[in-house]
Amino acid sequence: MATLAQSFLTPAEQEKITHHVEQAEKLTSGEIVPMIVSQSHSYPLAAVAGATFISLPTSLLAAHLIGGYFWIGPDNMWLFLACFILLFALSYPLVQRVSWLKRRFLLPKRAAEEVQAGAVQAFFRERLYRTRAQNGILLYISVFEHRVWVLADAGINEKISHEQWQEIVNTVVNGIRNNRQGEAICEAVTRIGTLLQEFFPYTEDDKDELHNLIID
Repeated sequence: MATLAQSFLTPAEQEKITHHVEQAEKLTSGEIVPMIVSQSHSYPLAAVAGATFISLPTSLLAAHLIGGYFWIGPDNMWLFLACFILLFALSYPLVQRVSWLKRRFLLPKRAAEEVQAGAVQAFFRERLYRTRAQNGILLYISVFEHRVWVLADAGINEKISHEQWQEIVNTVVNGIRNNRQGEAICEAVTRIGTLLQEFFPYTEDDKDELHNLIID
């Protein structure tokens, strides 16, 4: 079964993005790496919150209905606990597997923190910090959280403002919302290439040091 990252882009979209990265890197010595990940964290507490939300009222109702058929009565605490444990055990894996359901119990602040941390880890894991001119840039897209992060090496961050990076993030986020993620990523890559061209123009001895697209 395909992961969220694998199903996020069609093969044609992946090929198109790779082509746009190659074209953008003909304008600049900068290294542009779009990276798609399924999620930046497993968020077990979101699944716990979701399972509790489902199990608690259902257990109260079930205990009240079932208890009337037994001598223990309709409002017995032990019957309620038994129902809750059973329903929680069934609900937890359901919430954990169903992305749209789990996302409803995910705190936005926690998601933002985990995506940022995931981008930083990926930046170092994929060795973007080791480019010759310190001009690697990661366009990090975490599908489950519906979040995008742009992370640039020191040489780039000295030249380009946070507002310019935010414009690129907004381009991708809006594209995802409109179900045109492939086109949006291509637009973002082209825009990054244009920004880098002014400060890191292409040189004849430039080499493609990094992957043009990573799906993790």
